[in-house]
Amino acid sequence: MMKTNSGNFFEDYHLGQVIEHAVPRTVSGGERALYHALYPARHALHSSDAFAQSCGLTQSPMDDLITFHIVFGKTVPDISLNAVANLGYAEGRFLRPVYAGDSLTARSQVIGLKENSNGKSGVVYVRSQGTNQHGDVVLDYVRWVMVRKNNLDAPAPETVIPDLQNVMAADTLTRPDGLHFGDYDFTRAGEPHRWGDYEIGEVIDHVDGVTVEEAEHMLATRAWQNTAKVHFDATFREDGQRLIYGGHVISMARALSFNGLANAQVIAGINGGAHANPCFAGTTIRAWSEVLDKAETASPSVGALRLRLVATSAAGTAGRLRDEAGKYLPHVLLDLDYWVLMPR
Repeated sequence: MMKTNSGNFFEDYHLGQVIEHAVPRTVSGGERALYHALYPARHALHSSDAFAQSCGLTQSPMDDLITFHIVFGKTVPDISLNAVANLGYAEGRFLRPVYAGDSLTARSQVIGLKENSNGKSGVVYVRSQGTNQHGDVVLDYVRWVMVRKNNLDAPAPETVIPDLQNVMAADTLTRPDGLHFGDYDFTRAGEPHRWGDYEIGEVIDHVDGVTVEEAEHMLATRAWQNTAKVHFDATFREDGQRLIYGGHVISMARALSFNGLANAQVIAGINGGAHANPCFAGTTIRAWSEVLDKAETASPSVGALRLRLVATSAAGTAGRLRDEAGKYLPHVLLDLDYWVLMPR
């Protein structure tokens, strides 16, 4: 009996399939320290218990993207071990904060399949959920990933592409229990800009850049227990390069966005996202944001801001996303549409 696992290939998936992912993960304070060592993350709510308590929380929660990475990493051995690339995200909802001591598990359901025209790979759509030790869902999101076929003669499945929301309505977002910004300390947070200071259509160049190192990327990907071969095995790609985990680019861009969006404290939802071009070690990541929409929330002190966060490998390109044909420009690494909560 074969004891090892070569992972699922495209032909192994079927519509409606539910996968319970292995290895629960208990989150510790060390997770935050490592995250802040890997990325220039400085949002005050995720850095200080005292600041978080002044905002109505019991303690400082984990950075929202720590939750994303842990849940994502749980899904990799079953969903994307044999991936060519992770393609995009939709309908991502951060439903509860995660605190040190919480234990997370993950499950996914296959909601769409489409074989590629070359017959060598296909796209798998899954809805994944992360759950804490109490059975509460902390994160729910859809992603789609291109996966290799093992048996090229396996028949193509019926094509099913899920109907996904382009944008989640602001009134469907979840505000963490107790969160308020009535006693918000703008000095401690790092910038004076509040919800009302941002205008729809405004583009913010976050100025700073960070060069991606191979060692840091591999440390981060191991930390999230992401086992996708494209990130570790230099023989897996024809060009002999290890692909930088897309989540590493997301976290780097989010951290860089502090300069100009220091008060965008909570990620409430991910409307959509695309890894437009691959990222490799040696690339210098820069970021810019565009304000896409604004909305009030049920709390008079909390506003919702819809942002486009773009990671780019070229300086001086803020506001430049696509060419005349509508294709992403070659320097664009990430195009992420998401909602944040910030003081009004």
